[in-house]
Amino acid sequence: MRVLILSLLVVMISTGCNSTQGGAYRHVVLFKFKADASEEQVRQIENDFSALKDKIDLVQDYEWGTNISPEGLDNGYTHCFFVTFKHKADLEAYLPHPEHKAFIDKLLPILDEATVIDYIAK
Repeated sequence: MRVLILSLLVVMISTGCNSTQGGAYRHVVLFKFKADASEEQVRQIENDFSALKDKIDLVQDYEWGTNISPEGLDNGYTHCFFVTFKHKADLEAYLPHPEHKAFIDKLLPILDEATVIDYIAK
């Protein structure tokens, strides 16, 4: 039994399954667009953000949606984007990536506010 437990520990450590490594890195982004942003401009941002997952191979998973909460606590934020990275280093490389920077340059003219939260999944 002791040999089995030691063997399992060796496998867990060698494959990175230990408690100090943590889970996936999540990058949550909320957008509030300017009042004069057209539906076409917003749709283009939606498409451009979605395209990043195919342009930047560091992205492990991606999803997005628009606010449908009946609570009225959105403070004008309409869009939520959820990007998953395998490692902290991947998120750190994604942020200054030229494709991400080009996306931000397109976004800024119609963006009123953004909120970003990064966390390690537990």
